[in-house]
Amino acid sequence: MAENHKKAAGRLCYLCNQRRAALKRPKTLEQICRECFYEVFEEEIHQVIVKNQLFKPGERIAIGASGGKDSTVLAYVLSELNRRHNYGLDLFLLSVDEGITGYRDDSLETVKRNEIQYGLPLKIVSYKDLYGWTMDEIVKMIGLKNNCTFCGVFRRQALDRGAALLKVDKLVTGHNADDIAETVLLNILRGDIARLSRCTSITTGEDGPIPRCKPFKYTYEKEIVMYAYFKRLDYFSTECIYSPNAYRGFAREFIKDLERMRPRAILDIIKSGEDFRISTSTKMPEQGTCERCGYISSQKWCKACVLLEGLNKGLPKLGIGRSRGLDNNHRKDVKQSNGTKNIEGKQCGSLDF
Repeated sequence: MAENHKKAAGRLCYLCNQRRAALKRPKTLEQICRECFYEVFEEEIHQVIVKNQLFKPGERIAIGASGGKDSTVLAYVLSELNRRHNYGLDLFLLSVDEGITGYRDDSLETVKRNEIQYGLPLKIVSYKDLYGWTMDEIVKMIGLKNNCTFCGVFRRQALDRGAALLKVDKLVTGHNADDIAETVLLNILRGDIARLSRCTSITTGEDGPIPRCKPFKYTYEKEIVMYAYFKRLDYFSTECIYSPNAYRGFAREFIKDLERMRPRAILDIIKSGEDFRISTSTKMPEQGTCERCGYISSQKWCKACVLLEGLNKGLPKLGIGRSRGLDNNHRKDVKQSNGTKNIEGKQCGSLDF
């Protein structure tokens, strides 16, 4: 055992064959030095950006920043590549304050430090300002079972509204290869054909207010952690206190088990998702706008407005599950109460789309 350890410690980098190997790449299992790891990690992301034409010179780009490893590494690498390859981008950090005491308030302090470290302007939007509720208040009402449904819907819209305030051309997020593979599996398990057809797209929302890009589409989570660790980046590593029972967690564990047996499995799942063909007879939802707040929606009311209406009327389960908006009787009730100016009449968001 000791001899094997000495052998591994003395092994030269697989790529440069000059420096001593410092790590084994999770994606390829190659033993390489730190310098080569930095180089291939950054170059792979650069090639993804170039081949997919994610950006154009002069564009304003918002980076979804949570303070976690993915968004912190994304902000750092995108800043480096922007300078190194003259992308000509104006970069901004955009954070969402969900109102989770002991979690989001701490992670936002990390983002504020990143603002100074990377020299990127920061914009923070909050659930309280946009929706009149914090996640702490929502969890008190609904418990821990379905809170991720509310947070996911509200967060997605909050990012779009924050991006609109910044007047950016695109929003980039730190979704990595593991995240996308998990989403492919989840959409298969849920039978969600509409989302399955677009979840592997590197750019989404071209038909919406602001397109979203995923430069980390083919980047493994383990490599992001390694990069952050070796570069000594400042990031927040605590998991959300309200997400231990999230359905996605089970898919994540399954992906990790597959990766241990066969690292290539993550990329293969993404490739399978890309190659799925949706039957022409499958009815796809038609994109429209919410009658209440103007946000993109395939129903008369967007999901955020339906969820908010349930919260404000003390019926938090109203928009959970496969409901198709509000029933006719409830719509009549809502129309009659729309004239009030209290929080019950508050629309989801303070911006018009």
